[in-house]
Amino acid sequence: MANKEMIHSVIFNLKHAKGSEEETRFIEDGRSILSSIPVVRDFKVYRQTSPKNEFAFGFSMAFDNAADFEAYNAHPLHEKFVKERWESEVENFLEIDYQE
Repeated sequence: MANKEMIHSVIFNLKHAKGSEEETRFIEDGRSILSSIPVVRDFKVYRQTSPKNEFAFGFSMAFDNAADFEAYNAHPLHEKFVKERWESEVENFLEIDYQE
C-alpha cells in the first residue's frame, strides 16, 4: 500500500462572506502555496454545487505514495498555511485520503 498513489481531499467552509475578497484570497493563496510544494501533483480547487452537503469548497491533490503525502504534511509551507490561514479562516472541514 505504501507505494501506491494517494489522493488527499479536503472539503470545507470558510468564515468569510460568500463572494468576498477574503474568500477569493484564501482560495487563490491556498492554490498557489500548496501546489508549489514539490511532492504535490494535480492540485485542484472545487466549488460545491450540490445541495446534498453543507460544504462550499474542496481542495484535492495527488501524491505518488504515502511517503510523499507525509512529506507534504511536514513541509514548512503546508504547516505555515495551516497555522496562519486554515486555523483562523476555515469554519469546518472534512478530510478524506484515498488509496486504491
